[in-house]
Amino acid sequence: MCGIAGIVRPGTRMPATLAKRMCDAIAYRGPDDVGYVAIDSESGRARAYSEAELARWAGPEGPDHRLDDDHAGATGDVLLGHRRLSIIDLSVGGHQPMASEDRQVWISYNGEIYNFAELRADLEAKGHHFLSHSDTEVLLRLYEDEGEAGIRRLNGIFAFAIWDGRQRKLILGRDRFGCKPLYYARVGDTLVFASEVKAILASGLIDARLHVPSLVEYFTFQNTWGSDTLFAGVKLLPAGTFLVSDADGMRQTTYWDWPEAEPDQRDFDVLRRELGDRLGDAITRQMISDVPVGTYLSGGVDSASITHFASRRTKRLMTFTGGFDVSRAIGLEASFDERQEAEIVAAQCGTEHYQMVIHSGDLVWALPRLTYHLEELRVGMSYPGYYIARLASKFVKVVLGGVGGDELFAGYPWRYQPVMALQGEAFDQANFRYWCRLIAPEDHVRAFTPEVLAVAGPAPYEHYKRVMGDRQFSDPLRRALYFEAKTFLHGLLVVEDKLSMAHGLEARVPLLDNDLVDFVATLPPGALLNADAAELNMSGKHIFREAMRSRLPEAIINKRKQGFSAPDQTWYRGPLNDYVRGLLLDKRTQDRGIFRPAYINEILTAHFTGKANHRLLIWSLISFEVWCRIFLDGQSPESISA
Repeated sequence: MCGIAGIVRPGTRMPATLAKRMCDAIAYRGPDDVGYVAIDSESGRARAYSEAELARWAGPEGPDHRLDDDHAGATGDVLLGHRRLSIIDLSVGGHQPMASEDRQVWISYNGEIYNFAELRADLEAKGHHFLSHSDTEVLLRLYEDEGEAGIRRLNGIFAFAIWDGRQRKLILGRDRFGCKPLYYARVGDTLVFASEVKAILASGLIDARLHVPSLVEYFTFQNTWGSDTLFAGVKLLPAGTFLVSDADGMRQTTYWDWPEAEPDQRDFDVLRRELGDRLGDAITRQMISDVPVGTYLSGGVDSASITHFASRRTKRLMTFTGGFDVSRAIGLEASFDERQEAEIVAAQCGTEHYQMVIHSGDLVWALPRLTYHLEELRVGMSYPGYYIARLASKFVKVVLGGVGGDELFAGYPWRYQPVMALQGEAFDQANFRYWCRLIAPEDHVRAFTPEVLAVAGPAPYEHYKRVMGDRQFSDPLRRALYFEAKTFLHGLLVVEDKLSMAHGLEARVPLLDNDLVDFVATLPPGALLNADAAELNMSGKHIFREAMRSRLPEAIINKRKQGFSAPDQTWYRGPLNDYVRGLLLDKRTQDRGIFRPAYINEILTAHFTGKANHRLLIWSLISFEVWCRIFLDGQSPESISA
């Protein structure tokens, strides 16, 4: 994995040191190599620069715009930068930005293309010659051969920027599912883009300002579902989309969306066996690497299945587990520590197993650092994932995780039960109400100040309808899974990228392999949920569990679905009580004018007295205040947790 950044400002020359400033802001994404190129779009002249060259021309506060005539070549109206985390082809042959043979097409790319060997063979048969063994060059040659249409052939996780000097246009692209983020902002006639928002802010072309409609959207759904972000003016390129910017303007094309296929009518056992084979093939494809690969391992069937297949494809597999101190936990939270189940799988698979225990106080240290790297607030408590990525990065550069398994195979039966018998508007209303996870729309008036409500943007239900669009599904389960994949899963993937790349670690998601996803789209709903829709105890991932039953311990196969969650309900009421109160009731927090102080007091009192469980909302509230202190106030993460 890597970090990419760039700026296009037609007709206005910019110093290449501007690209350096942007890449410096995300240096942790690519500690192995760095490169830059400045291009004159009019003449097609391009010059690549090393880190050392640009460092000599950068002033103490960043790029020196007063370049003398000797350095006039270090400018262009197109700038590309790249920070490299070397995974495939560790040689200089994989250096980026990479150019076509005539130096008219340039690419800065972040990701892995798992079918690059097959694509390369096809291109060689057409007469293309390769100078490296990298997947970057395959993507570059594929674009030269097929244009934007070639993106549809990629099986991988990626975000890229291609400058096509022959047609004087920029192409930004993102993988099917949105595993790799790519942000952009339009400032006048300038387009600036990067793997992370902080690189865009580092360009100096846009300031960090709160986008209030996205704030209200987040505190309704615990997610933002469209292109807008918490940063005013900064957008996230949608998954399965490429953007073209040229003299005619800027336009987006959706090249892939989650499909609905005709159900495969073959016998269940035939489908089960084929699923097992395809799982193994997907994991084999995604183990391609020139550096060591490990796996995350919890007590669930997803990570256990990945570990099972991976352990049979390498002589030495390292696995990583995060557990929790549940000594004070009560109720369901007392079962949140899955180290014992993980150890069972590790022993069966013969892995080199590493684990850690997370305590309540670890949140205080991690939250500011986590927020700095996440930049956007999405989904729920994610700091345990930050810690486990930190552990894995000490031993491997690549890790396989189980993200996507639940959304693909219907792993949350309690989410689908309320809508299984509904169609049309009745389905949409019920599904919408379920996903209002934090502050219900009718409570917005009690929660937000009048100043916020005045600029809150579209009604929450409009956000929901925008996601669904005009997509129609014959089965309610497929409709529910589509919405979940477009929203909740996408949020998880953005978080997964940021958590891992904060530590220079590449996280792969083999359960979202193209071939596997396309096959699962043909499975009948009854293969995913094995109970009547009216039953409250229906079991998710039915065919997945049966495909793995002969391969994994029975205790893992039959284990109830459990997320990687800390016992935060208990911790907020106990050891973290003072921390939460101190942060949310602080005058600095209340003076922001976002939430009504009476509402915050009401939420905290209800939670701490046991009258309600507001753990999700409390996490989001403390995360948002830390976000404000870092990105709006300019406070360092280290000073917040000091």
